Amino acid sequence: MSINTIRAAFAHCAFTGLSRNHLGLLLTDLLPAWTAAREDRLHARRTRTRIRKPGAGRRPRLSFTDRVVITLVHLRLAIPHAALAVAYGVDRATVTRAVTQIRPLLARRGFATPAGTRLHTLADVFAYAAAEGVTLRIDATEIRVRRPRQGRPGRKAFVSGKLKQNTIKTTLAADHHGAILWCGATRPGRMHDVTTARVEGVDALLDAYPSVKVLVDAGYQGLARDHHDQVSAPPLKLRPGAPTEQQAAWEHDRKRQSSQRIAVEHAIAELKWWRVLQRFTGRRELLPETINAIAGLVSDRSAGLTW
Repeated sequence: MSINTIRAAFAHCAFTGLSRNHLGLLLTDLLPAWTAAREDRLHARRTRTRIRKPGAGRRPRLSFTDRVVITLVHLRLAIPHAALAVAYGVDRATVTRAVTQIRPLLARRGFATPAGTRLHTLADVFAYAAAEGVTLRIDATEIRVRRPRQGRPGRKAFVSGKLKQNTIKTTLAADHHGAILWCGATRPGRMHDVTTARVEGVDALLDAYPSVKVLVDAGYQGLARDHHDQVSAPPLKLRPGAPTEQQAAWEHDRKRQSSQRIAVEHAIAELKWWRVLQRFTGRRELLPETINAIAGLVSDRSAGLTW
C-alpha cells in the first residue's frame, strides 16, 4: 500500500472524527501558529548566523498535514504511536514529536460559539452568557487514569469517591443546545464537583454577572444555596413517609430541572466519543491539554462552523 493511500485513508472522517471541510478549516487555522513555533525551535538551536536560505535543508519526514492528521487519529481512536509510525514508515519518536507539537496548538484554540467568537476562560463564558442571554449548564465528568506509583505524595488524591477508581475530574459549561462553551478546572478525582468550581472562581463570577442563570446537578447544592437566585439545582430529597402529593410534586420538579440540564450531559457524552478520553493511559499532566484540544474540536461542530 502506497503512502498516499495511507494518507488518504487516515484523513477520512472515520479516523479523524472531522469532516473534510472541518479538517481543511483546522489546517488553515493551525498553520500560522505551527510555522511560528517551528521557527522559534529552529532559532533556539542556532549557535551562529544562518547560512542556508530559509526553507533549505533536509525535508521533514512528516508534513504539517501529516502531523495534524496523526494527532487527530491518535486522539480519536487512541491508536498507539508505534502503530502510526509503522503506517507512515517513520520512527515512533517522530510520531510522538508530531503529537507533542500539534496538541498544544489545538488546546490553545479555545471554544467556538455560534456568534463566531472563541472563548478561553470561564470569565469569557460568563461575559458571553450575559451578553447573549444564555442559561449555562455546568457539570463535571471523570476520566480514568493510571494509578500513581506507591510511595508518591498525593497518591490518594486521585481515588474517586463515586467511581472508586483513580480518576481526574474536569468541568464543562454548555448552552441549551449542548454546545461546549468551556472546559477546564481539571483536578484529581477525589475533589468534590462544587469545590472544583469554587476553586476556579465561579462564586466571584456569579456575583459579577447577576443576570447569568446556571443549571447544575445535585452535586452543586452548596452553590445553589449560596446563589439561590442564579443557580438552579434539583430539589432536595424528601424524608421517608412524605405525603403522596408532596412526592408527586417533588418528582415533577426533579424531572423538569433534569430535562433542562440534560444538554450538558449530551456535551459530555460527545466528548467521550474520543477514545483517548474513555481511559487515559498517558501521563496525567498531559490530560488537561488533551481535554482542551478535543473539547475545542467538538465545539467547532456544535457551533456549526464545520460544514
